[in-house]
Amino acid sequence: MKKRIQIFDTTLRDGEQAPGFSMNLQEKVRLARQLELLGADVIEAGFPISSEGDFQAVRAIAKQTRKATVAGLSRAKKGDIDRAWEALQHARHPRIHTFIATSDIHMEHKLKKTRAEVLADTRMAVEYARSLCPEVEFSAEDATRSDVDFLCQVVETAIDAGAAVINIPDTVGYSMPWEFGELIRTLRERVPNMHKAILSVHCHNDLGVGTANSLMAVRNGAQQIECTMNGIGERAGNAALEEVIMALHTRNAEFEVETSIDTTQIYPTSRMLTEITGMDVQVNKSIVGRNAFSHEAGIHQDGMLKNPQTYEIMTPASVGVASSSIVLGKHSGRRALGARLQRLGFELSREEMDDAYEAFIVIADRKKEVVDEDLLGMAANGFRKNGKHNTRRASAPSTSTPSNGVSQMNTSFTQDSLYEYFNRP
Repeated sequence: MKKRIQIFDTTLRDGEQAPGFSMNLQEKVRLARQLELLGADVIEAGFPISSEGDFQAVRAIAKQTRKATVAGLSRAKKGDIDRAWEALQHARHPRIHTFIATSDIHMEHKLKKTRAEVLADTRMAVEYARSLCPEVEFSAEDATRSDVDFLCQVVETAIDAGAAVINIPDTVGYSMPWEFGELIRTLRERVPNMHKAILSVHCHNDLGVGTANSLMAVRNGAQQIECTMNGIGERAGNAALEEVIMALHTRNAEFEVETSIDTTQIYPTSRMLTEITGMDVQVNKSIVGRNAFSHEAGIHQDGMLKNPQTYEIMTPASVGVASSSIVLGKHSGRRALGARLQRLGFELSREEMDDAYEAFIVIADRKKEVVDEDLLGMAANGFRKNGKHNTRRASAPSTSTPSNGVSQMNTSFTQDSLYEYFNRP
């Protein structure tokens, strides 16, 4: 039986904290519904004490969410915990997520506390949260820059106080995958009561390895991954939910785990987030970027037309994308151009195809992408051959349609004709 990995989505909390990604109550509720449809096990709805708006959003999401656990963040302070519980108390499955920093640099410069005081605050916060809420998660902020012996003490204390989930954040994205995997394995081996809690990870992407660290954590025994849609979050963002999920899905033999995520909802969720925030993803973003399933290079296009698996390790449909895209540009080959013209209803002879391709490349060098309208316009506009107008004009469809249903293009493409079309008034 495969091990189940819980997915803790923090798009509405950590993700929203990134500059430019703020959402109002209605937008957060709308996205929370989509995250539940996506299949997130836990939706961290916000930081209730941070603002009245965040409190109201967490409360509204808690009331409306039916299946997923709803979490609210709090510092290791009674006032924070009270406010979190006030927002979460109507949830079917509430979770208070409380945290305190455990690295020397944070304890000395931010908290102004000793290790003994942090241990005491850890116990107090978890015990108090547990007295209010049936499920408590504890996070050791900046865990990857913490002394390992002290971190083990803190984790043991939190579990002893009643934490059901222990989260190990790479808060500043500092750790390398092999280091992070070793840390997770060390905690599992050295914390005597670790078996009583779910071990979670929360990886930031400051050095570009947030997803890699999350996957390495799974390989070393982590049972929950905290992540965000489109990888949004503080500074360089968080481990991207879509990357983590599709890595586990596509390379499942390496992990032998399962999640509750409906992968066909990944792209719709990504697009909803970009619509709400007005912040699009980079075009080459893995899984959800515009180019993720687009192909321009001729060799790749030839392979794709023969068998999509030659250049795609997952199907577009598996993540909710309608189809792959063959983009016509200066790197495209004859096969891709011919396939596109045939799809538009034209069939060329070998000689016509040679002319068409030679002329196409000239234009493609001047234009980033040649689209269907360009090809249809060239056909309808007529063509010039050897400096003279060709009296035979093609149209779509042509005046004759053979029994195979494919129109015959009764003319030749030339460089002159394409120049005429693209330089028309």
